Amino acid sequence: MLLLLPALLAVQTTPLDAFRGNIAAIHARNRAAYLSHYLHTPALARVGPDGLRQGYDSFAAAVGAAWPDTLVATHFRIVPVTPDVAYGVYRYRVVDSSGSVRGVSERVFVRTPQGWKVAVTTAFPTPDAAPPPVALVGATLVDGTGAAPVRNAVVVIRDGRVACAGPRPRCPVPDDADTVRADGKWITPGLIDTHVHFSQTGWVDGRPDALDLRDSHPYEQVEAELQARPERFFRSYLCSGVTSVFDVGGYPWTLDLQARTARSTTAPRVMAAGSLLSTIDHWLNLPDQRQFIYMADEATVRKAVRAHKAWGAAAIKVWYIMPPQPPDTARVSALVRAAGDEARKVGLPLIVHATGLWEAKDALRAGARVLVHSVWSAPVDDEFLTLARQAGTIYVPTLTVLDGYSQIAARRFERDHQPLACVDPATRAKALATDTVALAQRPTEAALRERATRMATSLIQGPANLKRVFDAGIPVALGTDAGNPLTLHGASVFMELEAMQAAGLAPRDVLVAATRNAARALGGGLDSTGTVTAGSVADLLVLDADPLTDVRHFREIALVVRRGEVYTRHELAY
Repeated sequence: MLLLLPALLAVQTTPLDAFRGNIAAIHARNRAAYLSHYLHTPALARVGPDGLRQGYDSFAAAVGAAWPDTLVATHFRIVPVTPDVAYGVYRYRVVDSSGSVRGVSERVFVRTPQGWKVAVTTAFPTPDAAPPPVALVGATLVDGTGAAPVRNAVVVIRDGRVACAGPRPRCPVPDDADTVRADGKWITPGLIDTHVHFSQTGWVDGRPDALDLRDSHPYEQVEAELQARPERFFRSYLCSGVTSVFDVGGYPWTLDLQARTARSTTAPRVMAAGSLLSTIDHWLNLPDQRQFIYMADEATVRKAVRAHKAWGAAAIKVWYIMPPQPPDTARVSALVRAAGDEARKVGLPLIVHATGLWEAKDALRAGARVLVHSVWSAPVDDEFLTLARQAGTIYVPTLTVLDGYSQIAARRFERDHQPLACVDPATRAKALATDTVALAQRPTEAALRERATRMATSLIQGPANLKRVFDAGIPVALGTDAGNPLTLHGASVFMELEAMQAAGLAPRDVLVAATRNAARALGGGLDSTGTVTAGSVADLLVLDADPLTDVRHFREIALVVRRGEVYTRHELAY
């Protein structure tokens, strides 16, 4: 602060010097330096949506009470009016506790013996305007297509889309674009999580079927809070580099998130499947709405599929859980095939949760376009691989979700696995309380042993099956199952990327799985994302280290770009 002060208070020899000094004082939160840029006169004019206000004293009294968390100022322009008067304008984006606001701000500067001073200032929000054009210059571009990286690249963004991406000679920087130097960094597409649940919190209060804490966390209240404030997770996803997600099952209100986020620059793009069709009559519903629709008979199944189409769902999700023994496999199989048949008729993709090999094969025969879990029960065989190829299925391994359940069972939250800076304070507090809150309901030793045995099998089969599926040429996509206990929204994505690499996929293949392939899993409803190529939506990341050497470098995010809006990692953190 002391080193900045002399420069901030120095005489401003040009209007542009004064303009930049004015903004620099805001960045430094230096009240004296900021006020030094304004005419000390009752004629000082401030204009905004609320109209005209005049006077230096009332203005000065309010300065310093609240500074923005972030002020991004670009596209400075100065127009001389007379030798002693100049007009200036710039574009801004302000982030504070109320959110992010973009707008245009103007200044009228007059020459005084003490330098150029502001006589008139305006600020007008422009919430519907596209972010201004920007050019990211000098980074290595990894465009998500699987192509070789492009060093010293330029990515030009205009109207929320990539206008050009490639070598400098092919992508000159436009005169009207603000230039962001990214030398020594890497540009990739934004990550896409194809398996999330906004109807779940990321802790056990959202899944009382796993650990029942309803006495202290009433389920109806938990769900009401999720519905009222899903934006707590929007920021978590962007902070974690996730620019699109697929909610593949939850309460009907999750369908509304699709329109809400379609053109947002402050939230990931959300696609949603709505209520799940379930092969068992699960109890985890609310009195007035269902997230699980029991597949009681064929008429119920077909009616539910048609209803999803009418509601605007992006897919049909089947939770393929076999009922207690003896299983009526023929009846259940017929119902899953009816769901697939009706989904084809109405033009919706079929997504299936099936962790058993038999169920997964049956889902493929029914036309499952996406399998959102690994096969955990046994090694995948040639029949499975053939069925997956024939169906054109995308395999989402979802390797790490079981780890959260293990932590709950052990009453030990492994806080180093997920960066808590991207987790909203309420969820973070719950996660950190895992070691103590749930002690009263510790499972029996027999239940713990049975769970440990099942977990050990899954931890072996999941990665092994992923590698065999990938080697067979079946497309793989990233998905975390975020919302499940201690699989935190946004932050869990890093564990999943690293688990895919540990299973034997090269970093380049994990990157493609998390971007281009994941966009394919979201289907045609997602507006051209998943790559950094001309015409694609400008959803991308700037990383401090090379993700092609190790996917752990995805944790080193410098910038996140959502529909052309550029955020620093710091401003997205909680």
